[in-house]
Parts: sequence; structure tokens; C-alpha cells
Amino acid sequence: MKDKLIKFYLTFFYSGLSPFASGTCGTIAALPFAYLILFYLAKSTLIISSVAIFILSTKIIDEYEKSHNHDSKEIVIDEVAGVFLAIGLSYNNEWWHFILAFLLFRFFDITKPSVIGRVDKKVKGGLGVMLDDMLAGFFAGMLCLVIQGIYKQYI
Repeated sequence: MKDKLIKFYLTFFYSGLSPFASGTCGTIAALPFAYLILFYLAKSTLIISSVAIFILSTKIIDEYEKSHNHDSKEIVIDEVAGVFLAIGLSYNNEWWHFILAFLLFRFFDITKPSVIGRVDKKVKGGLGVMLDDMLAGFFAGMLCLVIQGIYKQYI
């Protein structure tokens, strides 16, 4: 039973078991939860949730990887934490902020530029699985804020 709950959690309601684009599927599965948190609570709750998921998941992934591959494609809880962070940092009550944060997060998570790629390759265990997505979420959120500022200035 414990193993099933861990898999349910790490695959974020089994969305990570998708045969194609499991990371994108996991991220999309997180979006309704992010929306509900924004609607009923505050965007700071998304940031706090992201950090809590990061802390909790790091140890769980360490244990899970003892019997599975490192950064197995089915693990998508890292995408959930990352997209929560991106949206939490950048959402300012406009629908396009939400969509832009999602798109920029996927861009940074897939391409893994600069430090994100180095962390992905060099940091092992649960910390490595989670940290590259948290960095992708951070950079996506920051770039989203820059784009919002440019939009407000010129539009």
C-alpha cells in the first residue's frame, strides 16, 4: 500500500504514467490545482506549496530511486513544484500570466539552459530531480515578470 501511495504522489495522480510527454502531462495536471489555489487562497500559497513539495519530495525520491532509475520519466512531482513556483512568482490577475508561466516553465524544463542543465547532470538523487525544476520555475517566473513589465510599458 505504501509503495502505491508513493507512486500515486510522485506521478501526481498517475499523470506521469502517460506514454508520451509525461513531464508536460504532469505539468498540465498541476494547472487546475494552481488555479484553485489562486482563486481561493493567495499566490503566496503556491510558492509555499512549491517549497513544501520540494522538501517533502526530495527524500521520497531518494528512497524511490533505490528501486528505480534516476529521474525516472514517470516522476512528475518535480514539474508540479516547478510550475507552482513559476505561477506563484509571476501571476498578477491576468489569464495570460498563468499561460505564459506554464509555457516558459516547460521551455526551461525541456531545454535546461545554463545552470539548470548543470544541476540536471551533476546533482544526484532526489535533490537533483527536484532542483532543476525549481530553477526552471524560478527563471520562468522571473522572465514572465520581465515580459509583463515590458507589456505594461509599451502596450
